Amino acid sequence: MSLTVSRIGGRIGAEISGVDLKQDIDDVTAKEIHDALVEHKVLVFRGQHLDDEQHQRFASIFGPLTLAHPTVPSVDGQANVLEVAGAEGARANAWHTDVTFVVAPPKATTLRSLVIPSHGGDTLFADTAAAYADLPEHLRLFADRAWAEHSNSYDYAEHPQFRSAEVDDYHKVFVSTRYRTAHPVVRVNPDTGVPNLFIGNFVTGVLGLSKTESRDVLRLLQHYVTRPENTLRHRWQVGDVVVWDNRSTQHYAADDYGDQARKLHRVTVAGDVPVSLDGAKSYLLEGDEATHYTPQVQ
Repeated sequence: MSLTVSRIGGRIGAEISGVDLKQDIDDVTAKEIHDALVEHKVLVFRGQHLDDEQHQRFASIFGPLTLAHPTVPSVDGQANVLEVAGAEGARANAWHTDVTFVVAPPKATTLRSLVIPSHGGDTLFADTAAAYADLPEHLRLFADRAWAEHSNSYDYAEHPQFRSAEVDDYHKVFVSTRYRTAHPVVRVNPDTGVPNLFIGNFVTGVLGLSKTESRDVLRLLQHYVTRPENTLRHRWQVGDVVVWDNRSTQHYAADDYGDQARKLHRVTVAGDVPVSLDGAKSYLLEGDEATHYTPQVQ
C-alpha cells in the first residue's frame, strides 16, 4: 500500500488515501496510520464501504477494542459496535469527548457512515491541544491545577427544544448505571507528552467551585476549544470512515437535518487512565471501573 496523508485543516485533520481498509493492514502501514492519527488528531478515509467485521479489524490496529458503550446496547451480534442513529434520540449536538465519565475513556473513536442525509448532519471536530496552547498564561496556570467531575448524568434538559419521549427513553438507558469520575482539566497525551484541555459536555462541574463558578470557568475554557482556528468540519459521504484521537479532541454532530435518516456505526479503542501535568491519575467518584466496557483499566 502507498499511503498518502493530506492535511485538510490548518491545525487539525488529514485525509488518508492509498489504503483499502477492507484488506488486512500490514504492521508498517498500521504504524504510519497510527502516527498520522497522533499528529493530525482526525483522519478521514473516503469511499471505504466497510462491514462491521472489517470495521472492527481496522479499529484494532490502534489497540484493544472496548465494548460498544458502558450502558447503551450494541448492534445485534456485534458487541463492539454501537449504532449512532439520529432518528433514535441520540443526536450528539453538544461538544464532547467520548465516554469521559468512566475512569479510562477511549483512546480513539472510529465512525463509518451507512446512511447520510441529503444535506446537513456534518460532524465538527476541535483540537483541544491547540486550545490549551492558546490559553493566556494566568488562565493556563489555573487550568493546570484544576480537576473536573465528569458524569453520564449530565444536564441534557438544558435544551428543551430537543426533548421528546424518544429522547427521554434513550436518556434513561444512558444513565441506567451512573458514573462519576474526577479527571484533570489538563490531560497529557501519553503518545506525545502534549497537554490538552480535557473537558466537554460530560463535565458537571469543577471540583472546589460552585455550580455558578464552574459554569463560568468552563464556558471560558470551552471558548478556546471551539475557536474556528481549532476546528474541522467533516461533510459525510456514504462509505466514509473517520478516526479521531479521543484524548486530544472534542466533536459535535450538527443537528440540522430534520427528520432525514442518518445512521453510522461506531467502534472505540480502549484507552488508559488520564494523567495530569503533575502525574496524578483520574479517580472514581461514583460507580465502578467499567471493566466490562474497557478491558484494560490501568
